[in-house]
Amino acid sequence: MQALLKWTLESIRNEQSDFSWMEEYRYEWAPLVKSAVSQILEGKTVLLVTDEHHKWFKSYILNAVNDLRKNRPLLPVYSLIDGFPNLKSISRTQDIQLLEDMLDISYPNGYFIWYIGKGDHPYTKIAYRNEDSFLWILDEEVQNSFSLRSSDPLLDIKLLQLYKLFDTTLSASLFGDLELSR
Repeated sequence: MQALLKWTLESIRNEQSDFSWMEEYRYEWAPLVKSAVSQILEGKTVLLVTDEHHKWFKSYILNAVNDLRKNRPLLPVYSLIDGFPNLKSISRTQDIQLLEDMLDISYPNGYFIWYIGKGDHPYTKIAYRNEDSFLWILDEEVQNSFSLRSSDPLLDIKLLQLYKLFDTTLSASLFGDLELSR
């Protein structure tokens, strides 16, 4: 973990934009990003879901993650709501279990949920059920998640900076520039 923490700090400090706010949060960030990147490297599919207010960010991620100019392998990152439009109507535990059964069949190498949004949104019922989920939660402190505040006037910029840090960590891991197991 020390290698990832050191690499993360260097990446934050090398960032051209004002990213110093992240230095104090890198200890919360590192284990979460390590888990997410490790799962991707193991061949798991990422199912991205956001609350309605952050749909723009979901679109941004989906367009950016497999940009061919990155010269890296294409990664299985998909929108959960686009793959399952009835997601909005799922609320009962039985319905969530049916969805999970379908996802287990659809993604035999495994999957995890990347959720970005408010902690009290109905989609969190799905994301919270899996301990491997990659959670960016707004306005709540949730265990094993990265917390942000929706009242922060720089929230959109911070989301973009976090995505860039995640994407850089992913590339560095894919190309062997960063060893996550240390």
